[in-house]
Order: sequence, then structure tokens, then C-alpha cells
Amino acid sequence: MERSLSLRCGCVIPRSLPQPPSFSIFCHKCEGLCPKECKVGTKTIDSTRAARDLAGCTLIEGNLILNIRRGDNLASALQGSLGLIETITGFLKIKHSFALISLSFLKNLKLIRGDSMVDGNYTLYVLDNQNLQQLWDWSHHSLSIPVGKMYFAFNPRLCLSEIYRMEEITGTKGRQNKAEINPRTNGDRASCKTQILRFVSNTTESDRIFLKWERYRPPEYHDRLSFIIYYKESPFQNVTEYIGQDACGANSWNVVDVEPPLNNEQEPGVVLQSLKPWTQYAIFVRAITLTTAEERRNYGAQSEVVYIRTMPAAPTVPRDVISMSNSSSHLIVRWKPPSQPNGNITYYLVLWQQLAEDSELFVNDYCHKGLRLPTSSADTRFDTDDGEGQEDGEEQQCCPCQSPVGQTPLRDETVSFQKKFENFLHNSIIIPRPPWKVTSINKISYRIPKRRRDTFAVTPLPGHAFANTSSPEVLGNGVTPNRTGSSSSKTEKDFRIFEDKVVRDRTAISNLRHFTEYRIDIHACNHAAQTVGCSAATFVFARTMPEPQADNIPGNVTWEPAGKNRVLLKWEEPKNPNGLILKYEIKYSRESEKVTSVVCVSRHRYTRNGGYLLDLLQPGNYSAKVRATSLSGNGSWTGLIKFYILGPVEEEEPGNFYVLLTLMPVVLMVGITCLAVFVFLYNKKRSTEGYPSGTLYASVNPEYFSTSNMYVPDEWEVPREKITVLRELGQGSFGMVYEGLAKDIEQEGEKTRVALKTVNELATTRERIEFLNEASVMKAFRCHHVVRLLGVVSQGQPALVIMELMTRGDLKSYLRSLRPEAENNPGLPPPSLRDMIQMAGEIADGMAYLNAKKFVHRDLAARNCMVSEDFTVKIGDFGMTRDIYETDYYRKGGKGLLPVRWMSPEALKDGLFNTHSDIWSFGVVLWEIATLAEQPYQGMSNEQVLHFVMDNGVLEKPENCPQKLHELMTWCWQQNPRLRPTFAQILESIKDDMSAAFRTHSFFYSLENKCCSSWEASDTETEQLLLSGEEEEEAAPAPAPPQGAPILNGNPLLALGLGRDPLQSQPTNFCQPNGKVGL
Repeated sequence: MERSLSLRCGCVIPRSLPQPPSFSIFCHKCEGLCPKECKVGTKTIDSTRAARDLAGCTLIEGNLILNIRRGDNLASALQGSLGLIETITGFLKIKHSFALISLSFLKNLKLIRGDSMVDGNYTLYVLDNQNLQQLWDWSHHSLSIPVGKMYFAFNPRLCLSEIYRMEEITGTKGRQNKAEINPRTNGDRASCKTQILRFVSNTTESDRIFLKWERYRPPEYHDRLSFIIYYKESPFQNVTEYIGQDACGANSWNVVDVEPPLNNEQEPGVVLQSLKPWTQYAIFVRAITLTTAEERRNYGAQSEVVYIRTMPAAPTVPRDVISMSNSSSHLIVRWKPPSQPNGNITYYLVLWQQLAEDSELFVNDYCHKGLRLPTSSADTRFDTDDGEGQEDGEEQQCCPCQSPVGQTPLRDETVSFQKKFENFLHNSIIIPRPPWKVTSINKISYRIPKRRRDTFAVTPLPGHAFANTSSPEVLGNGVTPNRTGSSSSKTEKDFRIFEDKVVRDRTAISNLRHFTEYRIDIHACNHAAQTVGCSAATFVFARTMPEPQADNIPGNVTWEPAGKNRVLLKWEEPKNPNGLILKYEIKYSRESEKVTSVVCVSRHRYTRNGGYLLDLLQPGNYSAKVRATSLSGNGSWTGLIKFYILGPVEEEEPGNFYVLLTLMPVVLMVGITCLAVFVFLYNKKRSTEGYPSGTLYASVNPEYFSTSNMYVPDEWEVPREKITVLRELGQGSFGMVYEGLAKDIEQEGEKTRVALKTVNELATTRERIEFLNEASVMKAFRCHHVVRLLGVVSQGQPALVIMELMTRGDLKSYLRSLRPEAENNPGLPPPSLRDMIQMAGEIADGMAYLNAKKFVHRDLAARNCMVSEDFTVKIGDFGMTRDIYETDYYRKGGKGLLPVRWMSPEALKDGLFNTHSDIWSFGVVLWEIATLAEQPYQGMSNEQVLHFVMDNGVLEKPENCPQKLHELMTWCWQQNPRLRPTFAQILESIKDDMSAAFRTHSFFYSLENKCCSSWEASDTETEQLLLSGEEEEEAAPAPAPPQGAPILNGNPLLALGLGRDPLQSQPTNFCQPNGKVGL
């Protein structure tokens, strides 16, 4: 039996597969068609919807009546629903079916058994079908009617010869009389006396066919009106003129009207154009006549169906070229055949050429702290999704859902071409701007130029090289590949172009240079390549693997004195490095000390001196070693070389030493005398002012705990027995975070998926109370874009805080998963501009709510925003961000950890946190969204970022960043805090781009926001928090406080990094009659 699978498959099981068990999602192929009996009684089919009720049936137990008067695409739809019927136990009645031209959709019908009959006599009853022209193609079909008669009446287009042929095939000849097959009402409007037309010539090209056929002279010359040519693609020679046709307009045949020639002696003909190369077409011609003869018999002419194949043409480009390198001298290239071979593919022409390294790589000083080394890598593996190995598991796989024939390959080809063409434009035309600018202390700007993508292509994924389709290259008898220019001293024209012919869809290229980039062109050639040429080229850039020893410095390092406290180290360059040498590193140390120093030497500095000059060295014995760094990475260190620096006693006159030795005791005595006088005067002053001589020490018993800090259960308390723990989500600062189920927490009798924050089993009583008080911060919040607190379990151990479950994790991890090269990519494309604006609006709405509640976040970043199952972004976290993203924080001067890369200039200078500083952090979050969570100020240390931001530096515009998003960033990064917008102003500027759901759920459109707007307008200053000394330690913006962390005003403020104590006074905003907001 056949039905739709309700699990993973949403398609219909093919008839060659049996009905699977209810618990299975796999199909097992069986022999032939699996029978499906359908008991219908008497079933009337009057539409395609009614026909679908019998889909898959092979035996109809009962009677079948066809009464189809209208419909779209009837022939194919009816064949899909009724095409498997083999036996009808009762009768088949076809009446008033004006939409039918043929009964060929019942292609498997073999028996009409006649257990019940129409009027007790007729097993097949065909009445009043105005457009029915064919019953079945009797050359490929057989039908048996063992009992009963046939009845045909009022079928004006059904010729009697078709009915008589059916009598012979079904074995019913002689059962019917003339009244049951009436010659006056059947075929009276059809051209049943048809003359056979013959084609006399045809000439084919790749996209057209020239046809001529013999002249036709009807009995009355003036009866001839025109000819109609029917043609369609036909891979197999098994079509008839009625297949795919119905009377309501659906027709699988293409139709061309042809006027008869004016010259009666001229043979009629036509040119069929816009055809596909190397494609077989089925063609026939029909003469259209208007009979005026008195015998009321229509005469016509029609040819038989002929099959003609067009000529071949150049193929389309090979698809999905990928490459890998399995050694330092080999590249393996693989591709897929062209989507349109336009002939029989006989071989592929492969051309490859070495590319020169970009000369701009020589210009940069890679010892500069703000400049990152180029990260070129060899291609080491193929995509795993290459189609291999699928046949092995063919018996255990989900049933594939098929799209309409011909649509899926065309759609996939269009999407693939668009992607490749866009990649080609980016790689060949666009030269990106430097990523950001680094300003040193002396205000000298250094721009980091990126290598030109048109001269040095590095694959975006380690181990993959993606193809780009070139459009201008067309191969004729000779091949002239397009070359990408290079600005290096040795241009690509100096490199020889190699070629090879291969018959498979892969090749291995050998004898290549190690860690060198090559351009590889693939052309597809069919059997007519000598006349039509090969396809345009698909090309790919690939790099061989590095040679492990190629970057080692040959020979030994030498040294020579170069003056006072200076020495010149010399060494030879690697003779044949991996790519090119970018820099050298010297590691040296003084033998009497354990400290090792590392000096970076740019290649430019090395070429000037043939080495490097070490200066400002202290006297003593030293050892040093050198290594080179190329495009592939670091080479090996050389052997240690030892040298020495002479001391001042050995170089200067001994008189100076004796003078210094005489003065030192005098200076020491004067210092001791001054110190004694100062101590005496200081003690005398304290005694005269009445200060006690001793020191007072105040202490507090650590075992005492303030009752104001005790947690008191309230209406948020949830019984422990209603909580079920499912699995671990991660480690928080207080303890583990789990996913669980909470019963009756939102609706009575229902279970809700939640996140459960726990406290460590070894935690002290103080830490448990701090953990529960932290949850109290969330009780004051009721906003769709702030993570909700759902309840607290404070009775028993361990204590639990029940939070809204954000299944997609934090925004930073989610954005990184959307990168094309991410291993945990959920199959989603990178966010569009609308998606980015939606994320920004949801974050701004949550921050606007906190601002209205007079809270300052102080640690707004992508890591502290969470993403729900429906992709909504909310403010908040599970207390895990500090543990996961510890490197995002920086400890300044031994104080609290600070997120310096997200902090505003005034927060870095003065420790001032307010709404304006949150706006600055929001701009950095926008930058993270645009870059899919890259680290801000990448390549700079935390100390450099601190100075850079305080010197009025800001982040550069990310590559391919939409202008609208960048304008929001720059608006948030105004140096004057009062010139920055509020979150409400940001939402006002982007509200037209937000979704309809945002208007329903957001705080921005809520009545509470409208009530609070007048109060906020008058409150020009938000709460400010000045971090200094111990307060900065307490206000450290860690989303999850470490155990034993200090508490500001006796209450934890670290759940959201907020700058106000909500437990001392929990404000409730409400609208007063005068329009103001009361607290």
C-alpha cells in the first residue's frame, strides 16, 4: 500500500516499494508493483482532486465513472493518480468528459472484469465526450473485457476505426450491434479518412531544424487551410500524438502554424528554432482542412511521428571544481560534468600555470604589532559531499521527494551560476580596503594593505578551493586561457602553461613546486570538439603543500662586533623557501640571566645589512639562534651561536672607577641623615595634635551575616518535584547549567523547557544566598527582549534558578556558526541586511527597556545576548559567558576585569558608566553582527586597544558592510557622549525595517514605553557609576561572578552587569493622570 510517511519523509513511496511498518522511515525495494486494493463501490471521478483518492491503487473493487468537464494539466495529473490501475472488477463508464482527448492516462489498465454492468449489459460505456479522439495506443497496450458489451455514442471526434480496433483487441467483436456503435454519432466531426504525409527533407543545426514535406491536395482544393507542426523533446522513441494533451489547454507538444506556399508546385516547409543542441525531438505535421463535400465525411492528412536529433554544440562549463594537495609537488583536481554537454563528452582539457606571489607582500613590515601575517594554506582535502558512497546505503534511506521534471536541475544550475559569478566578481575585480587603522603613540598612521585577490588567491576554507566560472574564454581549435596579471618582478607570462587531456572527471598534476599557487583551467570537450570547440573554462586556484625543511636557514649564524654594546649577527636566506620569506626572529639571552629576549627582523631590514644589529646590550656572554617565517609558517631554529660584549672596566680608564668609589659613601651618609630628620619631625607633629600613639584596627566577625542579605522565598518559589533535569548545557560561575522541564510554570498541566542554573554542592551559605539574590535582579523585568526569570527553587539542595531556555545559545557563537566555513553551520545562509537590522532592533529594544527601568548594563556584547528557538535576540545569559569568553576581558592595574574592546573612551578614562557608554557598546555589537562575531580591534593587544580608543580611535568599516548598518555604528561612536543617540532614537530610525512581530511584542511599541517617554525626556542624566579602587572590583562586568566575588551594597549586580541595586528599591513605573510617571 502507498501512503505518505509522517516522520522525516513528506513524499509518496514509489510503487516499486512496499508499505513500510508504522515505526520505520526506510523503504525496501520489492519485485514489481506492490498490489493495492481499493474498495470503492461506485466511484465518480469528476476532478483531479477526486482522482487523488485512488492514487496508488492497482485493483478497483467496484465501478469507475469518469465525468471530467474541466481542469488544469489533466493528462499528467490523471496519469499520476490513476496510472497504476490494472483491474476494474465492475464497469468503466466515461460520459460528458469534455476535457478528455485520450484514455492513455489509464496506461496500466489490463482487465475490465464486468462483475456489474451498466443497464445489465455494458462493461464499457462511452457517451457524449465531445473531444475524445483516442482510446489507447493499441500498438503498446492490450485490454481484456471477458463479459458484457461496449457502448459508444455521441463522440464526434472519435473515429469508427479506433472503436473497431478496440473490438479486435478486447475480444468483443460481434457482441455489439449498430445501435450500440452508431456510425452517425461517432467520428462525424473528425478527419477519419486521413492521408499519410511524408517528410521529404530535413536539415539540422545545433539550435534549429529545417523541414519539408510533400504537397497535399484534398478532394476540394479550396478546403485546405494550413498546416500545423507539432514537436517536443523525446529522449525515447515511444511517444504518440495524444500523450500529454487534454481539451482544456494543457499540451506537452509545441505547436507552429505554417501557411501553405503560394506556389502550388512548391513543397511546404518550416524552420523550428530555439532548440537545444544534441537533443532528439519527436515531430509530426497535420493538414487542417475545411470540408465542403456533401457526404459530410471529413478528409485530412497527417504524418507519422518522426524523430530528429539536432547537431552538437560546445558544452557548458564543468561544474564544482575542487582541488586538494596531498604532497608538496602534487595537486589533485576533481569536477562534475557540464549540466548541458550538448553532445557526448569525450575528454576534458586541463591547463595549469604557476602564479607569482603578490609583490605587495614584500612591502609590508610584518614585525609591526598591528599587522597580521598572511595566512596562506595548502588545499588538503575534498568536500565530503561528493556523491560517492550513496549506492551502498540505497536500501536504507528516506524516500526522496521529486520536483517537477526539468525544474530542479534548471533551478540548481541558475543558483549555482549566480553564486559562481558573484565570487568571480569579488575575486577578480574588487580590491578590499584595509581592515582597520592602527595609530601609534606618536600619531603615525600605518595602514595594513591586503593582498590583491586578483594576483594571489587564498581559498577561504582550509583544504578547499572553490571554482570560479570565466565567461570570456572560449576554446576553438587553439586554446588561449585568460591570465590574471601580477605586479611581482616575475610576471605570470614568464611561467609556462602546461596542458593535459583526461577522460575522467578528475586528474592528478605532478612535478609542481612546493607551496606554490597555481591556476587550473578545466574545459569540457564533446565528440564534435573539432568543429564546435570546447567549453569555456572553469578555473580554480590551488596551492601545493609546504616542504618541511624549505624554510630552514642554511649554514651557521655568524657574528662580529659593531662598536660599544653592539654586535652584528649574519646568516644566509633559505635558498628555496615555501612561498616567500616574510620575517626573521632572533632569540637571545645573557648566560648569567634566565630572561630570553626575542627580536623580530623584517625582510627589508635583513636585506640592507645581510643580518641584524643588536645594540644596547649589557656586558657579558650571550647565546642566540635565528629562524625564518614564510607564507607557510615558521622554519626551524638554527643552532646556538655564542658571543660576548666587553664591560666598561675593560674599555675605559680606571680613574673614573676610583672617583665613583669615593663619592658613593658620602651620598649614602647624607641620605640617611635626611631620613632620620623627617621621621623625627613627623612623630612630633602627631603627638602635638593628640593622635594616639598606637594603631587602631577594626574587624568584623566573618561568621555573621546581615539579615538584609538573606533570601526570603516569595511568589516566585517553585516546588522541587515539578522540576526535571534533562542534560547539561555548560559550566557557570556558581555551578552547572542544565536543560530541564518545569511543570505548571507557565500553564497549568503543561511542561515547559527551561534552563536551570545551579549552585555548586561545595558552596558556602553566603555563596548560596548570593546565588539566589542574583536571580532577584531578574524579577523586576518583564520584556520580550530580555531573558525572563521563570522561578526559583530555594528550598532544599541544590538551589535552582529557572530561566527561559535560549536554545541557540549566545549571539556570538550563533553568528560564528553562520560563517560558510564553520563546522557547526546549521545550514543557514549568512544574515542579510534585514536580518542584521532585526537583530539590532531586538537588542536595542531590550536595552531601551533597561534604560527605562534606570539600569545601566555596562557589559553589552554579542556574548551576553542570547538567541531563542525562533531566532529572537534577547539581553541576558546563563551565567556562563565569563567562563567561555575569559579572553574578552582585561584586568587594568590589578583591579576588576574590564571588557576594554567594548568600552567607551570615558569609561576607559574615568570609569564612568551610563546609558551613553551602553550606546557605544551597542555600536561594537553592530560591528560584531556585520563581521559574524570577529574580535574587535583584531591584531591589537588589550593595552593597545585601551590607548587606541582613548586617543579617539574607532573600528574601521567591515568588508561588505551595508551602509545603513555602518551609519548606525558611527552614530553610536561619537566622541562626545551627549551626541550619541538613545536606544529609543535608534529604534525610531529603523522601525520601518522591523518585522510585524516586533510591533506586537516590543517594549518600544508598548503602552509602558509611551507613558515613560515624557518622564525620560526630563531626566537628562542617567545613573552614573564611577569605578575606582574597590568599587571597580565590585562592578567588574562579568555576566557570571566568580565564587566569593565582592557584592555592591550587599546585593549581587552581575546577572546582567547592571549598575543599580534592584533589591534596595524595586521601581514600578506607572502612568499618572497628569501624564507623568511615578516611582
